[in-house]
Amino acid sequence: MENAELESILASHGHRPSELLATLQDIQGNENWLPRESLAHVAAGLNVPLSRVYGMATFFSSFSLKPRGKHVCTICMGTACHVRGAQRLVEHVEREHGIGPGETTADLRLTLETVNCVGACAMGPLAIIDGEYHGQLSTQTLGRLLKKLKG
Repeated sequence: MENAELESILASHGHRPSELLATLQDIQGNENWLPRESLAHVAAGLNVPLSRVYGMATFFSSFSLKPRGKHVCTICMGTACHVRGAQRLVEHVEREHGIGPGETTADLRLTLETVNCVGACAMGPLAIIDGEYHGQLSTQTLGRLLKKLKG
């Protein structure tokens, strides 16, 4: 992210340390992850210790300190989803895309994540693809959904 973009985000939050979370959310929204250089720029721009910025960035699981794919596939591994075949969905993505949970394809197209439970147990097994819930999935249906993703 360019320094001018970072400055714009900092300015939109008034360079207030109390706006650290919102600032990080904006950067994550633009970049899909939090680059180290951006975190250092935020620390300097808000006049807060870098450790505070990293503390917040690592506390919330929605933030990523590693590059993520343009598309994110999150598979629920909660009990209801697990007994209905969630592990098969994970294994399908591993086979077809060569990535495991927490990994991103080399072309930065797709990131695979797993979560313990999303609270949609009646829909299991389910995946959340770019924020959209897809329930009662089979490996074939998941494969079709992932093939439809652009870029």
